[in-house]
Amino acid sequence: MTEQLKQAVDTRRTFAIISHPDAGKTTITEQLLLFGGAIRNAGTVKGKKTGNFAKSDWMEIEKQRGISVTSSVMQFDFDGKRVNILDTPGHEDFSEDTYRTLMAVDAAVMVVDTAKGIEAQTKKLFQVCRMRGIPIFTFMNKLDRDGREPLDLLEELEEVLEIDSYPMNWPIGMGKGLEGIYDLFHNRIELYHPEKYDGERFIPLNEDGEIEGEHALAQDSIYSQVLEEVELVREAGNEFDEEAIAAGELTPVFFGSALTNFGVETFLETFLQFAPKPSEHKTQAGEEVSPYEEEFSGFVFKIQANMNPAHRDRIAFVRICSGEFERGMDVFLERTGKKIKLANVTQFMADTRENVENAVAGDIIGLYDTGNYQIGDTIFTGKLKVAYEELPQFTPEMFMKVTAKNVLKQKSFHKGMEQLVQEGAIQMYKTYHTGDYIIGAVGQLQFEVFQHRMLNEYNTEVIMTPMGKKTARWIDPEILDEKMSSSRNILVRDRFDQPLFLFENEFAMRWFNDKYPDVELKALL
Repeated sequence: MTEQLKQAVDTRRTFAIISHPDAGKTTITEQLLLFGGAIRNAGTVKGKKTGNFAKSDWMEIEKQRGISVTSSVMQFDFDGKRVNILDTPGHEDFSEDTYRTLMAVDAAVMVVDTAKGIEAQTKKLFQVCRMRGIPIFTFMNKLDRDGREPLDLLEELEEVLEIDSYPMNWPIGMGKGLEGIYDLFHNRIELYHPEKYDGERFIPLNEDGEIEGEHALAQDSIYSQVLEEVELVREAGNEFDEEAIAAGELTPVFFGSALTNFGVETFLETFLQFAPKPSEHKTQAGEEVSPYEEEFSGFVFKIQANMNPAHRDRIAFVRICSGEFERGMDVFLERTGKKIKLANVTQFMADTRENVENAVAGDIIGLYDTGNYQIGDTIFTGKLKVAYEELPQFTPEMFMKVTAKNVLKQKSFHKGMEQLVQEGAIQMYKTYHTGDYIIGAVGQLQFEVFQHRMLNEYNTEVIMTPMGKKTARWIDPEILDEKMSSSRNILVRDRFDQPLFLFENEFAMRWFNDKYPDVELKALL
């Protein structure tokens, strides 16, 4: 690899933003894009009345509901770094999409609402980050509102998520009483109302961490209270340790307000200082491929249909793991061995895209897809011949029977079903003999989005009949006897034609195990 290319890889910073719904994840993404010069105005997600929608929420249903249900990819340059942000769905019904996205990044930023603290969804996503050992940075959001005590938030972070924390800054007040943040890392105070202090944004601190000379803030009782709290944190808290951050064992914590754009720029500057450059990626054979490997390789972590409804297109999102992408290059698709020309490739700025001539390890590119790719596919050039680690899959818990309301719309019904299933948004099954469609999902919202998209993108109204919760278990086709099926365990095929049972409940599964003790049931293939 040339020195020039190595330098390009080293400037990449690719990370995901994760949080519980409503913690302000999409709002902070907007502000980061603003600093990168990628957008002119930040639009908050809940922009229904103003029509000022968040740039990273491009799907119609997201605009209507004010939530993110797809992962967006955005790129910009800042401070000599090429930043790739992956904004993930906050809603737990779409956790599978988020889990896959976390496989494509080198770090994660966890956004926490200071009023609510660590919530269930945050904990689940965090565990995936820990599993991968990727660095985690925490942004305690909504300082502009009254929230919980900073010490309580840090304590909860450490207890619930079992990770050490290091506060990079400390709030000086909250809500209406917010005066600023005490920046431990840069040894300065960042003011929330610069207009009250002749327009100055930062007050430098002396070696003892105190304001030199006369200053209006120094006369405020809240200042002396913060000095005490900071002293306590310094004495009793964890040491700042770059190695522990890189290993995902220590999370630097930043306080701020994404909505009022306070503390976000300081966060971004500091984050980019410690966020890792692209690292090695594991293959199924247990080997590691270096980002500096000359041959190109990458994997598909997401497929999205109809990002541009006018063109009915389909995009396969690829994380580049090694080498350099050049427009028009030929790659091999590992699963089929087929050679494919990458002629029409895009990079993203949320709802705008542009054709890309070249990209390097760490970047995310979008391949226009006519049905060649599946989630988890590896592509490579030359003799590299790698297959990257399989992406996590989840067994659905809720199931619906699906039919087209209009019999004459069967063609678009089948096309819509096929494409949305390939995205991984829902799982599809067919009854063993009649071939009736059953779809499975982790949560109810996935069904609603499916129904909405079938109507708006494929012009097909669907009838959905709830089947309730089921437990899906696969069975080896060689030992399958169709007589094993009953009303309590419905026999179906998945989209790869593999047989599985949908069990009514745990009792039905235990009964089956007792009756057929030699038959192995698998939770995942």
